[in-house]
Amino acid sequence: MRATDGMILALLCTAPGASRAFTAAVGRRAASASASAKTSFSTLPAVERSRRPSSSSDARPHPPRCAGPPRLFSSPPSSSSSADLPPLALTPPAPADDGASPFQITTPIYYVNDKPHIGHAYTSVACDVVARYMRLAGRDVFFVSGTDEHGQKVEDTAKAKGRDPKEFCDEVSETFRELLDLLDVSNDRFIRTTEEEHQEAVRHLWNVLKEKGAVYLGSYEGWYSVRDECYYNESELVDGKAPTGAEVQWTKKEDSYFFRLSDYQDKLLEHYASHSEFVAPEGRRNEVVSFVKGGLKDLSISRTTFDWGVPVPDDDDHVMYVWIDALTNYLSALGYPSVGPGTNVDKFWPAALHVVGKDILRFHAVYWPAFLLAADLPLPRRVFAHGWWTKDGEKISKSLGNVVDPVELVEKYGVDPTRFFLVSEVAFGNDGDYSDEKMVYRCNANLSNELGNLNQRILTLVFKNCEGGVPADVGPFADEDEELLESSASLLERTGEAVSVQALDKYARIMISIVVDANKYIDAQAPWVLKKADPERMKTVLYVLTEVMRRVAILYQPIMPKSSNVILDQLGVPEDEREFVHLGREECWIAKGREVKKPKAVFPRFEVPAAAAGEAVKA
Repeated sequence: MRATDGMILALLCTAPGASRAFTAAVGRRAASASASAKTSFSTLPAVERSRRPSSSSDARPHPPRCAGPPRLFSSPPSSSSSADLPPLALTPPAPADDGASPFQITTPIYYVNDKPHIGHAYTSVACDVVARYMRLAGRDVFFVSGTDEHGQKVEDTAKAKGRDPKEFCDEVSETFRELLDLLDVSNDRFIRTTEEEHQEAVRHLWNVLKEKGAVYLGSYEGWYSVRDECYYNESELVDGKAPTGAEVQWTKKEDSYFFRLSDYQDKLLEHYASHSEFVAPEGRRNEVVSFVKGGLKDLSISRTTFDWGVPVPDDDDHVMYVWIDALTNYLSALGYPSVGPGTNVDKFWPAALHVVGKDILRFHAVYWPAFLLAADLPLPRRVFAHGWWTKDGEKISKSLGNVVDPVELVEKYGVDPTRFFLVSEVAFGNDGDYSDEKMVYRCNANLSNELGNLNQRILTLVFKNCEGGVPADVGPFADEDEELLESSASLLERTGEAVSVQALDKYARIMISIVVDANKYIDAQAPWVLKKADPERMKTVLYVLTEVMRRVAILYQPIMPKSSNVILDQLGVPEDEREFVHLGREECWIAKGREVKKPKAVFPRFEVPAAAAGEAVKA
């Protein structure tokens, strides 16, 4: 390990607000790496680290080394005493994540029977926030999304429209790809189940399962939901419908290949027990455990009554049941069946995180791990199921005419306000309710009034009173300065802990809170008054505020990438100094004397709908 890496890690571990768990995960290596360095800025006490000299001669150009190595991965030391240490943590370790390993994150692949809705946008944005956060922290990330294009429902929908299934899929799949682009989602791979590379992977997995005796030919009859692409037992039906509310139909006896799911009941229960973090949130985990304890029956994995699917190897009368096809995308996106050293499968599998809607949790937390166990492949580290959205307190449905179109949201409110609302409005994992009133209130309160107004006030004062640049003459910091600086220094650790367990709403609340604190600080310090009463103190206050705003904007990038970078542009922060590694290094503090741009509004205000009443929503 380079000494520079160790110094950065030591700084992360000793920064104000650093948790004991995070320190314990990296402390020994960081200490070892930094031992060769005679002096280190990170070894100073927290308060001393925050203090800045008052001499104008201290103002200096940004040193080239500030950009530094964005990644801190390092091989374990060769000594036997430390050979068992995990890789260097770049994000706070969590039960399902060591904080350093390559990180594959996936949305479910979206079914192409209709155009995208708010649920698709929600899952995609949530995954994008996590992926961007991990990348900015220095993690190697592979983010997968795409479309699920086979099955009876797709075939029936295409026929009803008088379309060829493949042409229909091409058209609808493109709307999902366009939605990801519109929402500024940074997926590394967009996979389609109609791709030949994917179908090759599915055939390979099928053959592996068959060779291992996990697949056999039998016959099936029972209840089937075309909408859910799922078989249900009689005991699972609620008022004659699937548990999801979907209509079911009786499937007459037909030949079918089966997967020996019943053989994996005990193994799955053992895995849930030994890996309590595997399914989240906890309530969803309990549902999965209860379902498996209720007894697993062998699973029908092929159909003969329709043709739109991947043909079963050596038996063209059958097409594969849609879920064995669809779930394999998480591997095929990485290049499976190529699994040797240097492949993406070798690097990124097992997946760090599958994010799914609660309605498809069973397939990801029961069927998928059973397939993998049968194929002797590692299981994903975590499956997180989020809730559903309603609108104005009512279930969203076509029949009610209340479908929330994410494209219309972006056209009306903008990309970043839409992303911010989706992340901040509801606890991730719970159900959420959308209304135009809630969207307007949250965007006006937290973005326009708080974050946008704070940035405008700071930069206007700096631009007018400090010759258009960050104050060059900075006096000693007062206790109030130290308090705000130390609170903002702890943001990386606090937000990292939230993101590592998918508490995305908590991440947003932490960011909202620091902006509220900064607004209180500027009101209390009143630099517009200090301009005449104490000009030197005014410069110190404005320096503190510009540095805090730099930290806030860097850490807001995963949620609002474009708006955050507009703020960083206005602050004059170079594009290569916007990763998380630049938050904890003293030499990366905003450079004194650096030119700032004349501020422009970042977040617009929206009109409150006429039917609304009450005060703006606060985090």
